[in-house]
Amino acid sequence: MSSVRSRQGPHECESGRPAASSRGRCPRCPNPQRRSCRAVSGAGSSGVGADAVADRAQPGTRACPGDVDDVRAEQRRLDDDLKVVEARIARDAGRLADSANAKEAQNLEHELAALARRKSDLEDADLDAMERAEAAEEIVTGLEARLREINEEGASLSAAAKSAVAAAQADEAAASRDREAVAATVSADLLGLYDKLAQRSAGAALLTRQTCGGCHMVLAGSDLSALRAAAPEAVVTCPECGCILVRTEESGL
Repeated sequence: MSSVRSRQGPHECESGRPAASSRGRCPRCPNPQRRSCRAVSGAGSSGVGADAVADRAQPGTRACPGDVDDVRAEQRRLDDDLKVVEARIARDAGRLADSANAKEAQNLEHELAALARRKSDLEDADLDAMERAEAAEEIVTGLEARLREINEEGASLSAAAKSAVAAAQADEAAASRDREAVAATVSADLLGLYDKLAQRSAGAALLTRQTCGGCHMVLAGSDLSALRAAAPEAVVTCPECGCILVRTEESGL
């Protein structure tokens, strides 16, 4: 990049933020500057402003690779314009040194003054574009790093989910084998009754301390009397939920 004037020290605006240049307007304070206050004390040596840091920390940040390309293209255009102005300054300065005509010399001096102002404006614009490009590049770099983290986290979660699904499928297969083994020892009539009841209840449950393990209801005295009178090999059901009751020594009968 062509020679660029060094930036002046930051000013303090009423919002508590120092401005990037004494020539820039801060939209957050009434100081008569043209550009927004960018530099923030402690923001780092890269010159990234508070807005850029806040945008990077929040989702939906404004910067994207296209923004960086646009700002860099603007920088190149400004550099080209600056080279043209510097060439004209050098040419006019040479003509002024060789001129013996007072009127011509006066015109050249006016043109050199205008070119100096133009060069100053281009340098300020070039510096501003460079700051914006650096800030945008840092934001994009942060977003790319976050995207890599999200992809890695997603891959890890996907692997964990696949492992959980595989474990659940293995458990289901084992349970199916166990059921088939038990069903082979049960009479066809009882198995049919169980399958029918299982469609609307637990199917079968332990009777523990006079409580049905299917619906967790304590049976009434009359129902308990009927269960006591039933033969040990008889199939009895819960009067509340209808599931087959398995009686043991802990049934409370």
